[in-house]
Amino acid sequence: ANDSRAREKKGARGPAAIPVAVTPALQQSVPVRQQAIGNVEPFATVGVKARVDGQLVAGNFREGQEGKGGHIRFRIDARPFEAALKQAEANALRDAAARDQARSQDQRYKELLSKNFVSKEAYAQIATNAQVAEANAKASQAALENARLNLAYCTISAPIDGYAGKLLLQVGNLVKANDVNPLVVINQVKPIYVSFAVPEQALGEIRTRLAGGPLVVEAFPSGEARMLAAGHLVFVDNAVDPTTGTIRLRGEFDNADKALWPGQFVNVSVRLREQPDAIVVPARALQTGPAGQYVYIVKPDMTAEMRAVTVERTESEQAVVKGVAPDERVVTRGALRLAPGARVEIRAEAEAPS
Repeated sequence: ANDSRAREKKGARGPAAIPVAVTPALQQSVPVRQQAIGNVEPFATVGVKARVDGQLVAGNFREGQEGKGGHIRFRIDARPFEAALKQAEANALRDAAARDQARSQDQRYKELLSKNFVSKEAYAQIATNAQVAEANAKASQAALENARLNLAYCTISAPIDGYAGKLLLQVGNLVKANDVNPLVVINQVKPIYVSFAVPEQALGEIRTRLAGGPLVVEAFPSGEARMLAAGHLVFVDNAVDPTTGTIRLRGEFDNADKALWPGQFVNVSVRLREQPDAIVVPARALQTGPAGQYVYIVKPDMTAEMRAVTVERTESEQAVVKGVAPDERVVTRGALRLAPGARVEIRAEAEAPS
């Protein structure tokens, strides 16, 4: 008899309350962002090439080494160019002496012509000789400058700050001027670019916001919420790609800590504006049913209510929704065991079943 009365009392209480974890819906200002996948590109890329033919005799750098612009990278055997420079200097001196002699002769014959001691035809020949000597001297001087330039080209310096790649030609090999393959490729990574594409529908708002000031661009590792770097938008392409319906953008990052590296793929977020008074709930609270997305709300009488919501967007672990009032308690764990009207018991996040 006592057992039957106990069962009746238990039946009168109904099913046990379902343990759940809840989080209040927050009303706050939330940034509106345009999301994309971006590719990291070097700020500048230079293939170091020889500008004269010769034998590579030195390369004082390590593969992957960071170097400053002007840091010497390679040396070419300079002896043939030193000899050519000496010959050019001698030719320049010879032709300068001939020019001075021709000038002096021209001056003397000009005086003789004024006194009618020589004919005009004879003076014309002397004047022509002086002009030819002047031209020869200028040509020799130009050849001398070219020889000096070729000798300077025997020292190949890094034109930009950056990181050297793999050495493509070893010391000891013969190099050709402006060969197809460079000696090494240098990438400048501070600052650095991230290129990405967004749908053309976003172009109008991006251009409007850009006209009002710089737009912040944030880069995140794939699948992670932590931000790698923040920069600003510096480039909007001049045409939409008709094959994809997207337009290409580019952000510039200081990259002082070298968090971004050329060739890397990152998630990109362009912060367009702030949305005031947005309703934010944890993204894990969202459920999907035949009629769309919904959440469970815990009412003041500790029962569950299924609430249809409209998800405007999801960022990281937060979702901006419509259909929930501020401070309403949204179920974040235990929703799979719930049904509309079910009694619930609020537990800590770690204690509630998933």
